[in-house]
Amino acid sequence: MSDLPERLRGRGWRMTSQRRVVAEVLDGEHMHLTADEVHARAAQRLPEISRATVYNALGELVSLGEVIEVSPEGRAKRYDPNAHHPHQHLVCSNCGTIRDVHPTGDLLADLPTEERFGFTVSEVEVTYRGLCPSCA
Repeated sequence: MSDLPERLRGRGWRMTSQRRVVAEVLDGEHMHLTADEVHARAAQRLPEISRATVYNALGELVSLGEVIEVSPEGRAKRYDPNAHHPHQHLVCSNCGTIRDVHPTGDLLADLPTEERFGFTVSEVEVTYRGLCPSCA
């Protein structure tokens, strides 16, 4: 579970009813929804919520570092609330399903010094691609 609503309360984020619904919709393990999916689910709980309000809330959450924007190749951006739990992504090449994965080992240490080209590497982002069980 991502604990997004608790993190936002702890940061003093102004929790309007619209923002609360967006945070609740995003909260959960393996949540990687598009903005339209967030809006559709939020509208089921709060019918008057506008698409613009959802986009604004998502933008704020990304700016705060509380949500990660994931951009799978050729697909709509998705929003991942597990920003404070280091992980990588497994993406289905056919349907676009995204799952959080936690590979073992030190991905940063696996990059040989000669392949760093003098960079001081501070972050590693790996995306595993394949077919999910439904598409295989």
